[in-house]
Amino acid sequence: MRIRYLASLSLMALALAGCNDTLDSATAIDLSKVKNKVEQPLPDRIVAEMAKKGMDRNSPIMIRILKEEGVMEIWKAKTDNRFDKIADYKICAWSGRLGPKVKEGDRQAPEGFYNLTPANLNPNSKYYLAINTGFPNKYDSANGRSGVNLMIHGACSSSGCYSMTDQQVLEIYAFARDAFKGGQKTIQLEAFPFRMTAENMVRHRLSSNIDFWKMLKAGYDDFEVTKRPPEVEVCEKKYVFNQQADGPFNASGKCPAMTTPPALQSALVAYNKSYKLDYDKAMSKYSDTAWYDPTEAERKAVVAKQRAGHDLAYAPTGSALAAGKIMKVTELETLMARQSNLPTTSPTVMAGMPSGIHTAKANIAQLPLTTATIATATPVPAPTAVAVTLPATVPVPAENPLAYTQVPVESAQNQPSDKKAPFWKFWSKSE
Repeated sequence: MRIRYLASLSLMALALAGCNDTLDSATAIDLSKVKNKVEQPLPDRIVAEMAKKGMDRNSPIMIRILKEEGVMEIWKAKTDNRFDKIADYKICAWSGRLGPKVKEGDRQAPEGFYNLTPANLNPNSKYYLAINTGFPNKYDSANGRSGVNLMIHGACSSSGCYSMTDQQVLEIYAFARDAFKGGQKTIQLEAFPFRMTAENMVRHRLSSNIDFWKMLKAGYDDFEVTKRPPEVEVCEKKYVFNQQADGPFNASGKCPAMTTPPALQSALVAYNKSYKLDYDKAMSKYSDTAWYDPTEAERKAVVAKQRAGHDLAYAPTGSALAAGKIMKVTELETLMARQSNLPTTSPTVMAGMPSGIHTAKANIAQLPLTTATIATATPVPAPTAVAVTLPATVPVPAENPLAYTQVPVESAQNQPSDKKAPFWKFWSKSE
C-alpha cells in the first residue's frame, strides 16, 4: 500500500508540474509590449471565461493559496452570488515549509485569513508588481507573531513571500484592480497549508501545527458549503467564522455570546457527517503512518535532481508533495527529534505530536469544529457515522448588488464607510 501511495504521489507531482495552469507558454503575455502594467487589462481568454460562468468583469474576487500543492487560485462572484474559480497559477517560489509565519526572519510564508484593500496594491514594486498579504492580521498580532512586507509579487524569488512569475502577477494584480474598481472594499486572501480534505488532515495529523490547521479548517469548510468568503473575526486569540454576536469582538479579549445562522448550521451538519466517513476511511488507510513535510532545502534538492542541466528559473523551490513522503509513525517521530536536536521522548517533540503513537493508532473522529465554537486542541465529539449525501440544494443568499454593479473608483472611494451587511443577512430574507 505504501509503494502504491508513493507512486501515486509521484504521478501527482508530475501532473502538477506539467498541467496547464492559467498561464502557459502559448498564452503568456509578452511583457516587453506591456505599456502600462498597472492598467493592463485581463486577457481576452479570461474575459470570455468570465462571461461563460456568469461573472461581471468587476465583481468581487477571493484569493486562495494552497502551499503543499504550490497553487494560487482566483475565485470570483457570479450573478447567483456564489463564487467560482476563474483562474489558478502554480506558485513560482515559496520559502520555509508548511505552517504559519511566527516571527520575522523565519522564512515562513503566512497562513490564515487576510483582508486586502486598495492600499495593499503596490504598483511600484521592485518585484514587478506586488500585493501585500496584510500580515500580521488581528490574529497574528494577538498571538505575538511578527514580520513585515510579506507579499504576493513577481520575480520568482521568495523569503517568506508567495512569489509568482511577472506574467502571473500581472494577471493577479488586474483581477484585484478590477474588483476594487467594481466597489469591492476588501478582498479576502485565504492561505492554507493544503486542501483541507479528510485524507490530508489525517496525513498531517502529527504535525505540531495541527490544532492551528483545525481552526483554519472551520473557515475552509464554511466556504466549501456556501461558496462565499466567510465573515472572519478574532477573539480569545482565535479565529471565529460567520458568527452572529451579541457584542463586539476583541482579538485578545473574551468572545461575546455567539450563534451560527441556522441555515448555515444545517448545511454544515450534512457536510460534517460526510467528512467523518471520509476521515474514518483515511484513518484506516494511514493507521500507523503519517506524512513527513519536507524542508525547503529538501524541496530544492528534488528540483535540482529532476532538472539537472535545465533552466531552474521556474518553480525553483519545488513541490512539497514531490519531496515529502509517508513514514511509519515511530520513524517520523525519530526524524523530527533529530531535526530539532532533541531526544525522541522530549516533551517539546511530543508536544509537536499530539498523543504520539496512540493518536496515530486510534481511529478517532476529528470532525471540524462548527462555526458556533472556537477551534481548540480538544477533539470534537463525533456524531454516529451514517451514510449521507450532501443536500441537493443549500440555502441561497439574497443577491448582493455590490457583486454586479460597477462603481467608478472615485465613487467607491467617496462612499460612506458604513459596515457592510453581515454574512448571514444574505442567507434568509426573514432574518
